[in-house]
Amino acid sequence: MSNPRYRKTDISNSVILSPYDNTLVFIVIFLIIIGLLAIFSAGAPKCIMQGASSTFFVARQFTWFILGLLAMFVLSRINYKLYDKIAIPFAWFVIILLLGVHFFGTTVNGAQRWLTLGPVQFQPSEASKLAVIMLLSSCFSKNIRVFDSSQFKYFIPILIMVGLIFKQPNLSMVIILGLSSIFVYFAAGGSIKLILSMMGIAVLGISTLIRSFQKQRIMVWLNPDADPYGAGYNIIQSMLAFVAGGFFGEGYGNSRQKLGWLPEGHTDFIYAVLAEEFGFLGCLIVIGLFLAFLQRGLLISNKCEDVFGKLLAGGITVSICIQAFINISVASSMLPATGVPMPFISYGGTSLFITMCMVGILLNISKKRIRKIVHNNEQ
Repeated sequence: MSNPRYRKTDISNSVILSPYDNTLVFIVIFLIIIGLLAIFSAGAPKCIMQGASSTFFVARQFTWFILGLLAMFVLSRINYKLYDKIAIPFAWFVIILLLGVHFFGTTVNGAQRWLTLGPVQFQPSEASKLAVIMLLSSCFSKNIRVFDSSQFKYFIPILIMVGLIFKQPNLSMVIILGLSSIFVYFAAGGSIKLILSMMGIAVLGISTLIRSFQKQRIMVWLNPDADPYGAGYNIIQSMLAFVAGGFFGEGYGNSRQKLGWLPEGHTDFIYAVLAEEFGFLGCLIVIGLFLAFLQRGLLISNKCEDVFGKLLAGGITVSICIQAFINISVASSMLPATGVPMPFISYGGTSLFITMCMVGILLNISKKRIRKIVHNNEQ
């Protein structure tokens, strides 16, 4: 009979998952709460002027929040390595949606960016952010060489998506996709010289392809007083909101610019309404939350032992923060006006839903996978 003090040990293939990053969840929830409060405050006057309930915008945003919360929970429980396998099919699915926009899309404010299916209107270009990050993470986790024929299956869908989005026109989304792509390539160990060369080519290409109204936005941004009641109107009203807010703000609900002076106060210029009501202090809190989101996301990326997961986490984090930076910069007149919503905060169901899906994937990557050891005892 064998000594009971000595037992044979078998190692199983199962794993134990550590809890996801709770700090990231709290940051996201705080940002969404701020967003719902801001949408109600900034959107209520416009709802009333349009003959709708004052809660119309915030109620719709809350519905998308519930759907996004459900999607975030589901995606946080799906192994992120699955996205390596479905990156290409998902990209082609997004391309089909973008083609639908091209042929059957709804035009709003001169841009054909939306698909309408019954009571639901959504913006497929938002899904392209996740599609591009998934493609490049899958691509560069296997092969960092850009000029390799085996990489074309990843690059061709990206070029098609960029072309369709540029045609809408949606130059701001093209810029977000480009900057996110550069980060993923850099994080994978890409060549700095190649990055700088491609950026130079991209800037030259965009400068020759941008349309007259986009050039006008740049000229007005440089001198908004040249057309104070036309193209420069939004910039001037946004600046007045910042000035009125001071350090502590006018108080929640007390913004004057939202009373018809700032047309897009609940969407693109919601940061200006926040600045007027909560002041410089409120602006710092929002920026601090996004910086905390950036820190947690990059920490998750750094701790991930899998190259694909590392690139996917970093790409998702940087894409969301780039969008926030552009929105804040536009509202504060650091950049020309674009149609970029602030993640988690601006009114827009598609943006909120896709962003929360991305957070769900990020949460799954944050779960540390520990191999489980099972002891089988034999006498």
